[in-house]
Amino acid sequence: MKTTTVTGPYTFEDFCALVRDGDKADLINGVIYMASPDNTDANELFMWLGGLMGLFAEETDAGQVYVSRVALRLDDRNGPEPDILFVRKERLHLVQRGHIAGPADLVVEIVSPDSIERDYEKKWHQYQEAGIPEYWIVDEMEQDITLLRLHGGKYRRVKARKGELHSQALPGFWIRPEWLWQRPLPKKTAILAQLLARLG
Repeated sequence: MKTTTVTGPYTFEDFCALVRDGDKADLINGVIYMASPDNTDANELFMWLGGLMGLFAEETDAGQVYVSRVALRLDDRNGPEPDILFVRKERLHLVQRGHIAGPADLVVEIVSPDSIERDYEKKWHQYQEAGIPEYWIVDEMEQDITLLRLHGGKYRRVKARKGELHSQALPGFWIRPEWLWQRPLPKKTAILAQLLARLG
């Protein structure tokens, strides 16, 4: 299925009024991009990673993880809905009932066939310009994770260390990329125990 594009230009208020509850969409430079339904593998990956990050953030009292259908109001023409996002505890005052009033501290996008350009180009620039410290692109089709970290206003790719990708935005959180490509996926509770053990 193809992404449906509604050109506009639209404001954030238009976006909230036009996109129906339950639909996933992004507002990028005044253009609304309506996502097609997930494939089952991507959805399973999204649920696993979002669940693991949420459990870790809860156990460490680091902040709050949100999954899908939560918009970041970056400005009047930009309101993306990342697949997964994290807001640090000290910034939770930005969380409103209908959206988050500003950038998250970490965003994750799960790439689908119709979102390749959006995730690797449009959202890369959008998140970079908004000053989001960390952007993870999880490409299930290529079995690859791109971890981007902001340095001097530009994203730089972070390489794995000893086979592990470590977050700075969510301190203490790390993954081994091969976990995401296993079938069945590892038990979240077992992985969480490994992460917490590193914290001492």
